[in-house]
Amino acid sequence: MATDGFGSDCLSGVRVLDMTQFEAGPSCTETLAWLGAEVVKIENPRGGDPGRSLGGGAGKDDPYFLNFNANKKSLTVNLKDPRGLQLVKDLAGKADVLVENFAPGAIERLGLGADVIRALNPSIIYCQVKGFGEGSPYEKNLAFDMIAQACSGIMSTTGELDGRPLKPGPSLGDTGTGMLLAISILGALFRRARTGQGDHLQVAMQDAMLHYMRIAFSQQARTGKAAPRAADASVSGGNPPMGIFPCQGGGPNDYVYVYTSRANPEHWRRLLGVIGREDLADDPRYATPAARAEHRQEVDEMVAAWTRRHSKHQAMEIIGAAGIPAGAVLDTLELTNDPTFEQRGIMQTIDHPVVGPFKMVAWPVRFSGRPPPVRPAPLLGADNDDVLTHWLGMAPESVSSLRAAAIIG
Repeated sequence: MATDGFGSDCLSGVRVLDMTQFEAGPSCTETLAWLGAEVVKIENPRGGDPGRSLGGGAGKDDPYFLNFNANKKSLTVNLKDPRGLQLVKDLAGKADVLVENFAPGAIERLGLGADVIRALNPSIIYCQVKGFGEGSPYEKNLAFDMIAQACSGIMSTTGELDGRPLKPGPSLGDTGTGMLLAISILGALFRRARTGQGDHLQVAMQDAMLHYMRIAFSQQARTGKAAPRAADASVSGGNPPMGIFPCQGGGPNDYVYVYTSRANPEHWRRLLGVIGREDLADDPRYATPAARAEHRQEVDEMVAAWTRRHSKHQAMEIIGAAGIPAGAVLDTLELTNDPTFEQRGIMQTIDHPVVGPFKMVAWPVRFSGRPPPVRPAPLLGADNDDVLTHWLGMAPESVSSLRAAAIIG
């Protein structure tokens, strides 16, 4: 199988049967595709993955779908026809990995559960993503990203100190879960290469989110109390100045985040030099983290008085150059328009046959200096002939008969 280099040959020869939709499952299988696996997405002939039409645009796959299904192939199969089910079983017999994130119990009702598929192919790595884990009182409940975040403690630690809980912007519940599963699949493939042993991997979105809450659980262990909302600080406690400060311009994102580490007293001294307040270097009111915490409002105001005179980019450059952690609050349009991401391959522009040029975020890990290349998400059923002849050795006339019978659309 031909490869494009730069990491896209890492999983060359690995076949993945992708029976996922929306984001948690597709983000996992897309990662495997970026690393060179041949990922075949099984889709309903009538509409395919619901993510294709999420935005309601007529005749074009939605950007949501394009972002989570790059580098894959699409095979349309009517799973309500016994011959369609048999096709999937035949493909599973040739696959190294199968990933599904149907509603609880749905894949088993179809007759494609782990027991069935692993009996057909004992070396397969059969993977499932659900909202809640087996044994949970909610294991039959449906879940999406925001449900997983609500039920995992993430929302409870997000928001203003005295405000209501909030959902973070990133889809941690979906893509965060997908990444943990992708890593586990790589481990299972590595072991299988040694032993020939397949596996049954299961991950629940709620359970996965606990993994991202370890600092909050550490704080709870120290205090015996639930980790609080942290606003713009950390759930493990703040060390003023630490937070978001207003900058010149007054726009909704004209802010810079400034962080002085408790572990490095020099950050505070350097910051005093930046804002022109070296006279406070030995002032007992601000000399220690504990003292600054008692005078947080005063500390924050003296920093804000300086940041308001600078743009967020200037503030980040000046403070960062002084050896103090600082970051401008950048929005998605600013990031899209930053040419350095495309120059480094972190964002790549694909040429979609219907949508046209489309810039999207790629895999962020570099292999020999470059991230794996991105190919457009497939059109619905675009690879029917290729997959069935390549994986199952079907003759063209047999594929044509399946199409005529509406089994593959």
